[in-house]
Amino acid sequence: MAKVVGIDRICVVGAGNMGHQIALSAALAGYQVKCTDVNEEILAKAKAFVEPYLQERVAKGKLSAETAEAAKKNIAFTDDLEAAAQDADLVIEAVLEKLDIKHKLFVQLDKICPPHAILATNSSYIVSSKIAPVTQRPDKVCNMHFFNPALIMKLVEVVKGPHTSLETVQTIMEVCESMGKTPVLLQKEIYGFLVNRIVAAVKNEALYLKDMGIASHEEIDLAVTLALGHPMGPFRLMDLTGIDLTYHVGMERYMETGDPQFKPSPAVVEKYIKGEWGRKTGIGWYDYGEGKK
Repeated sequence: MAKVVGIDRICVVGAGNMGHQIALSAALAGYQVKCTDVNEEILAKAKAFVEPYLQERVAKGKLSAETAEAAKKNIAFTDDLEAAAQDADLVIEAVLEKLDIKHKLFVQLDKICPPHAILATNSSYIVSSKIAPVTQRPDKVCNMHFFNPALIMKLVEVVKGPHTSLETVQTIMEVCESMGKTPVLLQKEIYGFLVNRIVAAVKNEALYLKDMGIASHEEIDLAVTLALGHPMGPFRLMDLTGIDLTYHVGMERYMETGDPQFKPSPAVVEKYIKGEWGRKTGIGWYDYGEGKK
């Protein structure tokens, strides 16, 4: 599908696993993309990801050499937020799931970006009505939630906040489609959106069963995959998305509501403190060290 009219340049803020894959997805769709991060190490890893990924896709016949070459030319990486966002038509924020960090960033983006630019958040839980008030363009702020891994997963949740204009929502839906994604529109904001509310119900019950000593995480994952037909169990999924994310989301929700039920599981807290955050650190519920399956 062709690029959306009026959207030529996209800035992705956050070059972690989600951010750089969103950025490359947009570059493959023909958009001029700048991906930025304050962390030089993360930025370097993101940049190093592009060439091998595209070569592998070409080798497998999934991409033409011409498309891969064009995508490489379409994407750039920088630690300079202003340089990345000053001419953007669309910004997709993919930073840490903490509201104070997002507030600070959106204040900066609102000053840097052109007046017409849409500011979207890839947050998996925080609704955009909690972010939009710090900007002078609340009608151009919305949720645009990709799933991990963003280059593979087709679904994108687009959430229309009470402040979001219909024009903004329509543009974001079209951008998703132009990137080869399938967007679903939420007409109202709700914590966790669609998919994560369902996933959270499964994950929380799985953590309760582990914390109570009913079964090990391996046995729970086995039961969910073999009996329910899920492609992976809740613990394997936490390792993929990041146990640190599970921790931060739980703490953010607990601090917002004061309800103890939202406190992270003791097992999650232990993993978080140890720095065992899943695949990104080499160990989480499972060990991903060299030679491990």
